[in-house]
Amino acid sequence: MNTGLTVLVPCYNEGAQVETAHAELVRALDEVGELEILFVDDGSTDDSLDRIRRLAGTDPRVRYLSFTRNFGYDAVMAAGFRYAGRPWTVQCDADLQVPPEEIWSLLATAAEGYDVVFGERRGRRDPLVRRMGSAGLHWAARRVFGIDMPRGASTFRLVRTAVARTITDLRLPWFIPAVPLVGARYAVTPVAHRPRTAGRSKLRLVRLAGHAFELFFGFSWRPLTLSYAMAAAGGVVAVLLAVLALAGRAPFLVSAQLLLSALTLAAVALLGRYVQRSLRESDRLPRYLVREANVPLLPEDTLTGGLPGPPPPGRPAVMETRGRDSGARQR
Repeated sequence: MNTGLTVLVPCYNEGAQVETAHAELVRALDEVGELEILFVDDGSTDDSLDRIRRLAGTDPRVRYLSFTRNFGYDAVMAAGFRYAGRPWTVQCDADLQVPPEEIWSLLATAAEGYDVVFGERRGRRDPLVRRMGSAGLHWAARRVFGIDMPRGASTFRLVRTAVARTITDLRLPWFIPAVPLVGARYAVTPVAHRPRTAGRSKLRLVRLAGHAFELFFGFSWRPLTLSYAMAAAGGVVAVLLAVLALAGRAPFLVSAQLLLSALTLAAVALLGRYVQRSLRESDRLPRYLVREANVPLLPEDTLTGGLPGPPPPGRPAVMETRGRDSGARQR
């Protein structure tokens, strides 16, 4: 396989980890001939961007993008895959809870002919609540909502860059279930896991619940089907109560109210299905906007639409833009 490799490192307030992540990645991947380390700063409010700039000034393999605000993990992936400059991209969080040496395991598995290789974290060292929440989410996705989720798959993964771009261009809410959905060849391989040594995890229970909502409603029609079933059940109960009301055994207003509620619920469920489909097809809001970068940017990914803006106070401008035609060739 072509081992030209981009390491995509998402960063959000990871100033305490940036230099450590860079040093460990360089040491672990020293034998990779065409190595690129791409930091994507998701609107950090600490000194993450300053530290990344310094690294880029001393190591030509370091590339970076910095968003105008916090757009979220999915936006980081979309931008990282779009601007990755190597045939393969490995996603490696800045906390380095999966040792960078494990990237070689992913590369070895990918050489067998896979498009995507997920790392399965063995002996996971996260807090119990987070482990239980993640396990419960994956179980519910497969068993309750019928979503095809590669068992054990994590965000530590190696992806053929062209395949990753195809998947992220679909604007689906989750990457993991999108892989089998498009028919990409994938494998899951065990990797080591260790505790975070600096900084704090950005994944909280509230955010995990939000991810679960996006997963369940983005990849399964079962919630709407459940709404239809509830509406049908309410209608049956309403009819039975109406019969009892006519027989003088139940208040007529109660049955009428239940019947109206059932019809309303069915209408809302149908409307929700059409709205969901319409939004998915017509949403043209930007997934992210880049304020600063040391790579050529597509005009639509910048806040100024490709027009030069003033440099940040005390610093030279480093953002470049590239035309749509050249961007299309590089993508």
